[in-house]
Amino acid sequence: MARLALGLGGLLLAATAVAHDFRVGDLVIDHPYAVPSPAGAANGVAYLRGIRNRGTVPDRLLGASTSVAQRIELHEMRMDGEVMRMREVPGIDLPPGQEVSLRHGQRYHFMLVKLDKPLAVGDRFEMTLRFEKAGEYKVPVEVQQPRAHHHGH
Repeated sequence: MARLALGLGGLLLAATAVAHDFRVGDLVIDHPYAVPSPAGAANGVAYLRGIRNRGTVPDRLLGASTSVAQRIELHEMRMDGEVMRMREVPGIDLPPGQEVSLRHGQRYHFMLVKLDKPLAVGDRFEMTLRFEKAGEYKVPVEVQQPRAHHHGH
């Protein structure tokens, strides 16, 4: 019986370790991750597969912070003719019943400004997300090699 309990506990721990969704109120934060930064790079990039607002009231992502960088900026990428432009935005709207992607290669991402050290595959850190209505929420971030080509910073 004790062996079964230990086995089930181990399975529960393993399932928890691979969980990538986090709930804060009506918001579901899906798979926070960052990509490796080149040696000597001052900045890094972090992403979320998305944020789903399962509620009936809009919310807004206002910003984020972490101990591995001096600050985090919310960035938006848009095509301006044939040129990709990136700019800091004051927030990201989270409409009710919708999902907003902050994935690598998509419209939005987190710019980690003035890293303490370059990010390497396997590194882990916490990032605190700040929402207008849902408040602050800490998520664990793992540095992973991206599957698609990165737009570069």
